[in-house]
Amino acid sequence: MNFIILIVAGLLEVAFASCLGKARETTGSTSAWWYTGFFIALSVSMLLLMKATKTIPIGTAYAVWTGIGAVGTVLMGIFFFKEPATFWRIFFLTTLIGSIVGLKAMSH
Repeated sequence: MNFIILIVAGLLEVAFASCLGKARETTGSTSAWWYTGFFIALSVSMLLLMKATKTIPIGTAYAVWTGIGAVGTVLMGIFFFKEPATFWRIFFLTTLIGSIVGLKAMSH
């Protein structure tokens, strides 16, 4: 169950990074709403990460949390913020995913 909580926490990391990206593109009250979304997603993500680390080793939990956030944020950047999808970005994204899976597999 705590790995599901950890995955949700990682997805919320993607949400707060995406809110920052949208806030950068907007101004005024629209920007304020994106920053509000950022703070809410950040807070809930951290709380879920803390809960997950009660049974998952901190090194594994943090690596999985940041890995989900990194992979998700890169994909959000490619699909929604029109960032380049070069060979090397995809290659290293794939190695990152392999590392996350490996850490999960080796954590007890």
